[in-house]
Amino acid sequence: MRLTLHTDYALRLLMYLAVKPDGRATIREVAETYGISRNHLVKVAHELGRAGFVETLRGRGGGLSLARPAEDIGIGKVVRAMEEDFSLVECFDPQTDRCRISPSCRLRRLLREALQAYMDVLGDATLADLVEKPKPLRRLLALTA
Repeated sequence: MRLTLHTDYALRLLMYLAVKPDGRATIREVAETYGISRNHLVKVAHELGRAGFVETLRGRGGGLSLARPAEDIGIGKVVRAMEEDFSLVECFDPQTDRCRISPSCRLRRLLREALQAYMDVLGDATLADLVEKPKPLRRLLALTA
């Protein structure tokens, strides 16, 4: 399974906010730090806000911050909120399944189990786990304590 850039940027944005000493950042700041599209990051931040992971404050001194403590933000929940489709193969969706061997294929079951194991691992992790040792991340992101 491959995560979309949307989800990748969401996880990176959350990690940035979690390790930033004051916990607040602008989209421009994060986009420049990571060297990613500001326009794409705007959409990501909007979705994270709608899902309750970040808070946004407009105007002077505004920006983004975590909506709750990092230990309360589950990585599996973020991935589920950001990804639109978990259909690894055509036969996962009965509406689009045109595979001739679907009625007796065992691959679908195996892939469903693999996807579930993948999501279980992500479900056991929190944002706090990803930023448990913030000093190296702060150094790489040029953030000062």
